[in-house]
Amino acid sequence: MATMLNGATIMDGALLLIAANESCPQPQTSEHLAALAGLKHLIILQNKIDVIQESAAMNQHEAIQKFIQGTKAEGAPVVPISAQFKYNIDVICEYIVKKIPIPERSFTSPPNMIVVRSFDVNKPGSEVDEIRGGVAGGTILRGVLRVNQNIEVRPGMVMKDSSGKIKCCPIYSRIVSLYAEQNELQFAVPGGLIGVGTTMDPTLTRADRLTGQVLGEIGSLPDVFAELEINFFLLPRLLGVRSKGAEKAGKVAKLSKREILMLNIGSMSTGARVVAVKGDLAKLELTTPVCTSIGEKVALSRRVDKHWRLIGWGQIQAGATLEIPPCPL
Repeated sequence: MATMLNGATIMDGALLLIAANESCPQPQTSEHLAALAGLKHLIILQNKIDVIQESAAMNQHEAIQKFIQGTKAEGAPVVPISAQFKYNIDVICEYIVKKIPIPERSFTSPPNMIVVRSFDVNKPGSEVDEIRGGVAGGTILRGVLRVNQNIEVRPGMVMKDSSGKIKCCPIYSRIVSLYAEQNELQFAVPGGLIGVGTTMDPTLTRADRLTGQVLGEIGSLPDVFAELEINFFLLPRLLGVRSKGAEKAGKVAKLSKREILMLNIGSMSTGARVVAVKGDLAKLELTTPVCTSIGEKVALSRRVDKHWRLIGWGQIQAGATLEIPPCPL
């Protein structure tokens, strides 16, 4: 679920896949539709129509329309497809082109990129002079990144000082290469996924260690928060939990003091302890500092039966920031 929420934050539209040979909605379908609430543009795919009869496909089509009624997906096109036989794939492409508009992008703002993946591209046993810097992959929200540009990654390295307080030290680096798929670029603009080759120590980028961080021009990135104050909305019922027979899914309990939640902010997943709750306002203490802005949306998840389940949404109103040490460059 966390992976899905992280991916949804950088998307302009989404395809919701529903299997035609299963009843609709499945628990995970309900949960994913709720997670896509922030997206305006959805296309629903009714897959595997090659394995059922036409009457069954029509009945399920009606069930899908009933399922999306009153949700953000109401009015979204439902396309019957067979991925196995590539049936109606051309129709999907046509809908993507016509129904999902290209959003306006800012090319003049300071660059800001959400890191979704990070890699160490060096092979074991590489010679010292063959070692290449770490690679960060993600999407540029605004601005333009250029080869040889100096960059900053926040929060960077997170540690505790001698008194036990959390502090962070941003990572400063330089872009040595830009790639989109297999195409090498001299500059990268918003939209699509970009691979940014840097001069960073590859141990810092190994195994997605930079996931959730923000990369951009030095001194232009948002603040780093250790505590957040949010106003929140809880879902009426738990989604993604399979109920027995006619039994309805359990209600979502109110937030309680000292409760541990999982927050998804941008592509960052972090734990949070509820410090205080008053009405629809909550104060949260983060386990990992987050580089974000006031007004950003937050997904709230709670541990239910050994799984993190989406329970609601929030919006950042205020917070306690960490002091950022001055740039040494």
